[in-house]
Amino acid sequence: MHQRILLRAKKGPFDVYSPEETFERNWIGENAGNLVFSHAAHKLLRTSTAEVTSSEFRVNPREADEINERFDVFVVPLANAFRRSYAHRLVAMTQLIERLKIPVVVFGVGAQTNVDADREYLRPIDDAVKGFVSAVLDRSHSIGVRGEITEGYLRTLGFSAVDVIGCPSMFLHGDSLRVDKRKTTLTVEDRVALTVSPYVKSMAKVIASHHRRYPNLRYLPQDLKTLGTLLFGDAPEDRGKKAAIPIHTSHPLFTEDKVRMFVDPWTWMDYLSRFDFNFGTRIHGTITALVSGTPGYLFAHDSRTLELARYFDIPHRLMKDVPPDVDAIELYDEADYSALNNGHKARYATMTAFLAKHDLGVSFADGDSAARFDRQVAETTFPPAVRAQSATDPAELIARIQWLHDRNQELKETVAGFESHRLRARVRAAGGRMKRMLKR
Repeated sequence: MHQRILLRAKKGPFDVYSPEETFERNWIGENAGNLVFSHAAHKLLRTSTAEVTSSEFRVNPREADEINERFDVFVVPLANAFRRSYAHRLVAMTQLIERLKIPVVVFGVGAQTNVDADREYLRPIDDAVKGFVSAVLDRSHSIGVRGEITEGYLRTLGFSAVDVIGCPSMFLHGDSLRVDKRKTTLTVEDRVALTVSPYVKSMAKVIASHHRRYPNLRYLPQDLKTLGTLLFGDAPEDRGKKAAIPIHTSHPLFTEDKVRMFVDPWTWMDYLSRFDFNFGTRIHGTITALVSGTPGYLFAHDSRTLELARYFDIPHRLMKDVPPDVDAIELYDEADYSALNNGHKARYATMTAFLAKHDLGVSFADGDSAARFDRQVAETTFPPAVRAQSATDPAELIARIQWLHDRNQELKETVAGFESHRLRARVRAAGGRMKRMLKR
């Protein structure tokens, strides 16, 4: 039976947008890590009898009737959606779900509080989370969460239909995942990738020490603002500013062309596959390295990162326990991937059992569906890494300037059209008033 799946995702895995278009229309949903788990979910679900359509993050209750008519199921892969800053979006999503008559399947959702799982911090969002989970469970057998912290939180709210299944991003290759160290020990000359959450200020000294010691260090940002900084320079309010975290063009990682950002997971993974080690605070930056076969190490700085690291046995430390003089060589020596590797098949079985319970097929169990997905990725040309303006190839810089010129022209034409339309409306209104006056 043909199954029509609406997948909550900003874009589809084969949708190609330039970095400029990506920035303008936010095709990464603020963070490129969103594409890692949504594209993995798309691959998992795209069997020979399933058609998967990305929602582009549209959340409009008035479209519920159309969704009910066009689709058989709404699948919602989420990350740290149970957080204070997301509560208003959770309410909006709840309003849509309450009007849906089709099944709604949520998986990979997580709560965000501190690493001690502070329950009080989550109190302000309790009602929003209750409303959302209740609406989902009215249309689903259970809700799939990323780890034990989120499971515990939902149980305190009175929900028992909760399955711990991790995040779909780790199952990009199905039950096949193996991470091995390619060398006995790391050296300062090796290729090391760094992930940084710009708001984790305690990373500043870690960044500085590694910048000094590792000549082949590269910083791989994920956030939309940094994409804009790479493309167009500092925002007006940031010009001339300096910071110990690489958020301005004045930072040495920018001036030395040691920043690379990707607007698609596939180019990101290909780039990381050639590195010896990846470490830092980004959970999906770490997972992207792992599914690329590159050893990764996470600094867990909140509950959402910690519970995924625990569930998948990802080598990690709590950020609060990371000394300023920590060294990548030390982290590499400490990292042990045996539990991650040995437990992967069982965790994959848990994920597929969850999907089966919700009448969703899996591409890896459907002939060559997963292989066909991979072939389509290989046959699609995605934009290369975005680098700092100062390091950009002249031809690429010219292309960016042309893009800006064309976009500016489009805006001018739009404004002109709007002004013309408004003028015509004024003339029509004035004419109407004149006719009414003459009738008097």
